[in-house]
Amino acid sequence: MNYKIVVLLVACMAVAMAAGCTGYSTQSSSSVPAPQTAIHSSVAYDSITLEGASYAGSAAKSERITQGASSGSGLTVTDTKIIKTASVSLEVKDVTAALDTLKTLAAAQGGYLSSTNVQRNYNNQLSGTTTLRVPQANFESVIEGVKALGTVKSVSTSGEDVTEEYVDLVAQKTSYSNQLAQYNVIMKQSTKVEDIIAVQEQIDRVQTELDRLDGRLKYLNNRIDVSTITVYLQEPEPVGGQTGHDFVSTINEGIAGFIGMIDALIILLFTLLPLLILGGIGYGVYRYYRKNHPVVPKVAVEKKDNL
Repeated sequence: MNYKIVVLLVACMAVAMAAGCTGYSTQSSSSVPAPQTAIHSSVAYDSITLEGASYAGSAAKSERITQGASSGSGLTVTDTKIIKTASVSLEVKDVTAALDTLKTLAAAQGGYLSSTNVQRNYNNQLSGTTTLRVPQANFESVIEGVKALGTVKSVSTSGEDVTEEYVDLVAQKTSYSNQLAQYNVIMKQSTKVEDIIAVQEQIDRVQTELDRLDGRLKYLNNRIDVSTITVYLQEPEPVGGQTGHDFVSTINEGIAGFIGMIDALIILLFTLLPLLILGGIGYGVYRYYRKNHPVVPKVAVEKKDNL
């Protein structure tokens, strides 16, 4: 194996252990682990030496914190990343009409309804739940529009600050991108098969971490840029607690009760059928025995004895 490549790979792995210990820690349990290596992009690519790799490691340590807040990462120190959510409970005259209005409201604000669920209760009332996804810039105006649809029963809003995790993810992505560029340069200078295999393993590892970071950043960006508003809708309770007498419904309930009774009798019949069969057999045996062994009246026996 080429001597220079071996030395640089060993140096990269040493820097991996050192940089891994200085990586960011985030409060989110779903954050991606910090990269194990960090090679500064200012290393002279035309002369890859052990000294250059050592400089890369120390420079990466000192710049790791500032990378996430640099202009190159697209995130400044003053930026905040907030995930906004809200929950609104309303009493409306017509749930179906309210859902249509919410759909129009969301579309007008650049959003959409992500899910809708409607059900009818025992009083023939409709209730439903729908989730709106709207741009964060229109979050407050959409909530005001939702509240205007009916009588507000409850409203709650919340904001989750993910700035720390976001900055950490951007810093990690920058570090891994620098590593990937460095390994690609090493790959171009490799000539032996074993060198190429060793470098390719490192490239695959770094690329896997980059893909994982990209996925998490895309998820956070979606939650940050598009806020979620859940709306619960309920029609008012009718006077007296009932919607009035329905003669057709009464007849249908009577028919259903009759059919239910027939079903119950059939079930009872088949449940008791073995006992009925055994009882019938026992009664037949009893009748046969009485027929062949008639009982002599006691009076007739006494008269015979007197004679």
